[in-house]
Amino acid sequence: MKSTIDKYLSYILIFLMAAMTLDVLWGVLTRYALGSQADWSEELARFLLIWIGILGAAYASGQRMHLSIDLLMPKLGETGQRRLFIFINIVIILFALTVMVIGGFRLMYITQVLGQLSAALRIPMYLVYAVVPLSGLLVVYYKVYELRRMELKA
Repeated sequence: MKSTIDKYLSYILIFLMAAMTLDVLWGVLTRYALGSQADWSEELARFLLIWIGILGAAYASGQRMHLSIDLLMPKLGETGQRRLFIFINIVIILFALTVMVIGGFRLMYITQVLGQLSAALRIPMYLVYAVVPLSGLLVVYYKVYELRRMELKA
C-alpha cells in the first residue's frame, strides 16, 4: 500500500509542479508581451506552491528524506538508537495529528463557515487549506508504517 501511495503522491507532485511552471511562464509571457500580467496567474502560482511545499514535505517524510540533525543517534548503542527512533516518530505523529490534522480541519471549517474566497480566482479558501490535514494524515501514515516496519524487524 505504501508504494501505491508513494507512486500517486509523486504523480500529483509532478503534475502540480508542471502546472505551476506553466502558470509562471504564462504570467511572465503576459507581463512582457502584453504589458500586464493576469491577476489569477500570480494567485494560482502561490496556491500551487503551498500545495507543492506541504505535500512535498509529507512525501519527503515518507521517503525518510526529511532534514534531520544526526548528532545523538551515532553515539547511542543499538537499543538506544531504537528507542530514540521510536520517540522521534511518536513526537512527529503527535505533531502531525494535533497541528496538521486537527488544526487543519479546524482551519478548513472556519474558512468554509465564513465563506472566504480567494481574491482573483474566487475559489473557496478551505480548498486551498485542505492540503494541511491531507498532508498531516500522510505523515501519520508514513510514521506509523515506519514504526510497524521496525517492530517486524525486531
